[in-house]
Amino acid sequence: MQPTQLLALALVVAAAALLLLAGLLIARLAAARRSVRTLAHALDERALQSAVAATARVDQSAVKASNAANGSNASHSPNASALRGVAPHGTRRDGIEGLLERCADAGSRWLDTSIGRQVVAQEDRRLLEQCGFVDVRARGLFLIARIVGAIVLPLVVAALGHAQVDRPRYVLAVIVAFVCGVMAPKLVLRRRAAARCSAVVDELPMLVDLLRLLQGVGLSLDQSLQVVVNDFGGVLPVLSSELEIAQRQFAAGRTREQSLSRLASSFQNEDLRAVVRLLIQVDRHGGAVQEPLKQFGDRLRETRRAMLRERIGRMAVKMTGVMVLTLLPALMIVTAGPGVLSVSHSLKAMHR
Repeated sequence: MQPTQLLALALVVAAAALLLLAGLLIARLAAARRSVRTLAHALDERALQSAVAATARVDQSAVKASNAANGSNASHSPNASALRGVAPHGTRRDGIEGLLERCADAGSRWLDTSIGRQVVAQEDRRLLEQCGFVDVRARGLFLIARIVGAIVLPLVVAALGHAQVDRPRYVLAVIVAFVCGVMAPKLVLRRRAAARCSAVVDELPMLVDLLRLLQGVGLSLDQSLQVVVNDFGGVLPVLSSELEIAQRQFAAGRTREQSLSRLASSFQNEDLRAVVRLLIQVDRHGGAVQEPLKQFGDRLRETRRAMLRERIGRMAVKMTGVMVLTLLPALMIVTAGPGVLSVSHSLKAMHR
């Protein structure tokens, strides 16, 4: 295979990886917009039902007062029928968003099949949860991304190298493209999950301090978590999003322990598990938690200081090699350069 062909193959693989990353980001934005639209739709339906019930009660009382022998049901009144006909309908989505919606729906239907369980294994689902993708549509989109990558990349490589590469290398290139197409979405998820896990370690001390301050001013646990979600999303991007998911699950009817269990088990962080256990105990039994949170925050800060000292020690060892390669030659030139030049001039003068 010629260098130009290798370069073209590398560019195709990089472009496919960027397309997959862009697809995941677009799916995230689409999920956020979809949740907002779903909430607005639910509120509209609830308001419509309340209006229908109020109109039905008014019509029923008016009919009973005017004509007791009529016997007509107030729920068949024109106003109620008109209100029933005003049910909101979802707008049709076109373009990239509509395509992602259809792909997510198709992938959601394939998740429970044998192929879906093989393509999206339990480890992949754990990675999706660590990345913040907790709904079924995100899993379906991940399934479609892996299938599309496994089909498109080998076809592109086969089309590029069909007439220019001999058969053994051609088959090897197609196999490598298939493996890259299958594994690229998982590698992107693993990278994002690792970044979020490290962000959780950095954000946890501030979360503990915020909870201690909010509990100290008299707010309840639910109010404290809601303030963290609403007002500190820019400071705690990962933990605030995870707490927002837990708050939605708690509002939907789950217990506090059930809603926070995913937060405790997803990131595999013992300190975060301890904070979650403390929040569950406070919600279940009550009591003052300012002093335990203060002690816990002090312990987290000490652990963080020790971790930073360890990083600084490793960095000093690594910088030794950099200094030897960069500063030592310059130092030798500055210090020993004049002496070497004088000796060379003396030797030239002796030869003359």
